[in-house]
Amino acid sequence: MAYSFQITSPDAYKLAYEKSVMDPQGFWADIAQNFFWRKKWDKVLEWNFKEPRIEWFRGGKLNITENCLDRHLGTIGNKPAFIWEPNDDETDARILSYRNLHFKVMQFANVLKNNGVRKGDRVIIYMGMVPELAIAVLACARIGAIHSVVFGGFSAQSIADRLHDSQAAYIITQDGSLRGNKTVPLKDIIDDALVQCPFVRKCIVLTQARIPVSMIKGRDVWWEDEIKKVESQGNPDCPAEEMDAEDPLFILYTSGSTGKPKGVVHTVGGYMVYTAYSFVNVFQYRPEDIHFCTADIGWITGHSYIIYGPLLAGATSLIFAGIPTYPDAGRLWDVVAKHKVSILYTAPTAIRSLMGYGEAPFEGKDLSSLRVLGTVGEPINEEAWHWYKKHAGADKLPVVDTWWQTETGGVLISNLAGITPEKPGYATLPLPGVQPVLMDENGKELEGNDVSGNLCIKFPWPGMLRTTYGDHERCRTTYFSTYDNLYFTGDGAYRDENGMYRITGRVDDVLNVSGHRIGTAEVENAINMHHGVVESAVVGYPHEVKGQGIYAYIVLENPDDTHLSEQDIMKTVTRLIGAIARPDKLQFVPDLPKTRSGKIMRRILRKIAEGETANLGDTTTLLNPEVVEQIITGRL
Repeated sequence: MAYSFQITSPDAYKLAYEKSVMDPQGFWADIAQNFFWRKKWDKVLEWNFKEPRIEWFRGGKLNITENCLDRHLGTIGNKPAFIWEPNDDETDARILSYRNLHFKVMQFANVLKNNGVRKGDRVIIYMGMVPELAIAVLACARIGAIHSVVFGGFSAQSIADRLHDSQAAYIITQDGSLRGNKTVPLKDIIDDALVQCPFVRKCIVLTQARIPVSMIKGRDVWWEDEIKKVESQGNPDCPAEEMDAEDPLFILYTSGSTGKPKGVVHTVGGYMVYTAYSFVNVFQYRPEDIHFCTADIGWITGHSYIIYGPLLAGATSLIFAGIPTYPDAGRLWDVVAKHKVSILYTAPTAIRSLMGYGEAPFEGKDLSSLRVLGTVGEPINEEAWHWYKKHAGADKLPVVDTWWQTETGGVLISNLAGITPEKPGYATLPLPGVQPVLMDENGKELEGNDVSGNLCIKFPWPGMLRTTYGDHERCRTTYFSTYDNLYFTGDGAYRDENGMYRITGRVDDVLNVSGHRIGTAEVENAINMHHGVVESAVVGYPHEVKGQGIYAYIVLENPDDTHLSEQDIMKTVTRLIGAIARPDKLQFVPDLPKTRSGKIMRRILRKIAEGETANLGDTTTLLNPEVVEQIITGRL
């Protein structure tokens, strides 16, 4: 499918950007015309950042699955929508055409309805990377239920927290997930979470790993049995529920600077328009492309650039159940060669990990199908950027270094592949419709080039979050209260002499570990739950593979038994959050440096963790300056 909004030259980018700033409503209305609306909108945009209130395509009626599936059936019904590459390289891949996917989504949407799910209900999805995960997501959207996918690495407590926050009465999971050489017992983890959540009515369980699970009568049902019931009813159609453009599509939980994860809410109309627009332009999509995004669907990258963006564009999207280094370090390149992948979109963490294996994994791998390379999740360092371009891209393919967030819905700053200039380590230029500004600590805009500041956006774009579920005030204070009339990203950035942006990292108390955002307060809360801990402070430090590692400083009640305490604390964090939040370094300290008002000086702890002990600034105003030297001496 060709799109009239695809930017095909540097001049076209400049014209599109100018129009998007001068006449944003006209600009986005033109793009929205490319989709199927049951009723056209009454007003393109209504907004103010003070409340905040953002409404795109107000009064418009649609269903996103009609745009992802139904409208393609007459033209590309037999084209692969998804290619599923399994965890091991011996199991056969699966291909779902658009027609086949449409049928399976309608079938499972009827399963949901048979089990009591209705428009507006929240559904937690906790699954591995199987096609049924995408089917479940789309089936929820089909009937107007609000899906909330939880990454398969989160613990039972993390799931229980999300269930309580969303009051989700329905869960979709599987017996277990195969990933690398591990089997993750997903249903067991769900069962542990449900001890705290008696309000859950139904849990639908897919069979994959074939491991024993507990099935509670009246609550737990097998996916396969429910499909047979729909088949016995003659596989009736499931008409798409009519949705308002501003109805919620999904909730995705993300870590913040307080201990409680927040449910970012995205809505149907604006998210649809922006994900399709950004997908087509950033990757310069062509109808013959095989698009391979290596992210997990449990993160926003998987939502936007495995499921929704590609399907809206009529693309073929590859879902990979495994990991890039299993069964060996050549697996990622095997997948690219096997399926003739043309767009590869992966994380700097994966690239840095593969760098450690050298050039041998590339031997005998035909990567000639590749046309575009992309990175996502965190800023990519120059060394990894050059390695990726040289070995995966034969030193000639464009590399798109994309910057965006769970809250933004889609890519905001990136070069457009082969169209706008690339620069190692830089996200480069904003997409049309995105108006970034840099602010200093005093709320003053930093104008001109060659400046560094806090990255904000001064005008809404269709894909941005609308609220945090059940707590609109938290949305306001987190994103819209730091600077007047601006969306604050929480990231710092540098704008070079040519107006290109380099993201310099988080400026709030959030870490970016392997592309996953983890709140320091969340990790501290988990550590402090351990009975032997008095208090803790968590900071980030440079990690050669993960980008940022987690460094925890801990004060114990009994400082003598540090070895056992270390193991216990690691287990506590894993149980309460998940293995992704486990500290990389854990230093036991006699006390934490504090101001006289009792505030922990994380700035000092961050510098010690980074090894910058010669430039800690003035410590004489601390309540306990002597502890700083002791912490430096014990640094890991």
